[in-house]
Amino acid sequence: MLFKKLLCVLPLLFSQGVMAVDRISVGVGDANDDIEAFRIGLQKDFSRQWWHDRAWGISGYWEASVNHWTDDDSITALALSPVFILSPNRHSNIKPYIEAGVGVALISDTQIGRRQLSTTFHFEDRIGVGLRLGEQLRHDVNLRFIHYSNADIKKPNDGIDIFLLSYGYAFQ
Repeated sequence: MLFKKLLCVLPLLFSQGVMAVDRISVGVGDANDDIEAFRIGLQKDFSRQWWHDRAWGISGYWEASVNHWTDDDSITALALSPVFILSPNRHSNIKPYIEAGVGVALISDTQIGRRQLSTTFHFEDRIGVGLRLGEQLRHDVNLRFIHYSNADIKKPNDGIDIFLLSYGYAFQ
C-alpha cells in the first residue's frame, strides 16, 4: 500500500510548481539470472559545480527513477539518487564523463526468480561511463552498472546487479 502511494506522489515531486526537470532518461539492461531491467529516470542538475577552473570538473544531478525487473516474476522499484559526474571542462559537442552515486530504493516485492532480497528498502549503488552529444549536449548515451542491496539489514541479501544501456535527453 505504501509503495502505491509513493508511486502516485513521484510525478508531483517533479511538477512545474515544485521542481523543474532538466533531463529524462530511459534504459534497458540485463541483471543476474536472466532478469530483464527497464528504467525511466527524471534528472535535476545540481546547482553547484566543483573544479570548474581545472581541466576536469565535478558536477552532478538528482535522479528519481521507476525501475521494472522481470523474469517469471516482476518487481517495480522507486529510487532516488544523487549522482556525481567527472567530465572535462571544455566546450565541445561531445563530452565524455564518468558517473557514480549511492541512493535509496523501495521495491515492490522481496523475491524475483531465485533471488531473495529480504527487505523492500534497498540501496542503489551505481558507476557508469557516458557521452553527452550534440548541440547544447542535449543527448546522453551511457552504460551503467547498478547494484541494489539492503546492506545486510536482513539476510538473505542476494541483491541485484544490472548492466544498463541508457539514453537521455536534456530539455534546456
